[in-house]
Order: sequence, then C-alpha cells, then structure tokens
Amino acid sequence: MPESENPPPKESDASERPTVPTDISTAEYHERSDQYFDTLVAGLEAEQEKRQDLDIEFSGGVLEITIPSKGTYVLNKQPPNKQIWLSSPITGPKRFDWVVMGESQNQKEGAGIGDWIYLRDGTSLTQLLKKEVGVEIRDESVPS
Repeated sequence: MPESENPPPKESDASERPTVPTDISTAEYHERSDQYFDTLVAGLEAEQEKRQDLDIEFSGGVLEITIPSKGTYVLNKQPPNKQIWLSSPITGPKRFDWVVMGESQNQKEGAGIGDWIYLRDGTSLTQLLKKEVGVEIRDESVPS
C-alpha cells in the first residue's frame, strides 16, 4: 500500500539515451549531414571573425577546425555508415548517428527533435562542439 492516498505519478526517465540510430534513407542522410555541415561552417566563419585563435578549412567534405591551445578537430561524412565522424584533440574519436528523440510510441509523430548522437555515451555533436570549440549551431532541427 502506498505511503499516501494520492501518490505522485512515477516520473519517466528523461535521461534515457538513444541506443540505435533513426532509420533514414541515404538521400535523407546526405540532406541532413550536408545541412549540418553548411550550418556548422557558417557558424564557424562567424565565430572566426570574432576570434584570433580559430582557423577553419572545409575542403573535399572534410572540415578541419584548428585552435592552437587545443589542437585540430577533424569532421567528415561517412556515407556507408550514415554517420558523421569526429576526431577531437580533447575527447578523441567519435562516430555520430542521426537520432530523432521524442517520437516514441507514447509521443506525437513528427514532434521529435533530431541531432547527431554518439550512441556509446549519448553525446550530442552539437553540444560537444559548443562545449569544446565554442560555436553555436543555429539549426532548427537541432537542439541548442
């Protein structure tokens, strides 16, 4: 018997992290990853105008971000795996999958928010870049 007559509802575990990528077509992968890189490069270029310590180079689908005090970050698309790969001088290599959160069985279809997520620990590529590089991604489909 509960300790009170009207116990509060059990809270759902909001910190549940995704364990599988969202199933997307190859065309959607390219659309989402290209949009992400375009948004990221635009944000980095704006940040570069404000900072002396930031150097970026985007060529052949490979983005290099150099911060002398930290090192060089390398990001690139991996179409066969539908991933974005990152090599960070701080946190090491990670492989990010597109994951839509908030569209489970009990939630409204189309209400989810997508982001590139490292499935081993739930790290968001957007949040990692914000924390380590100091750049905000201004993309409507990605949480800030």
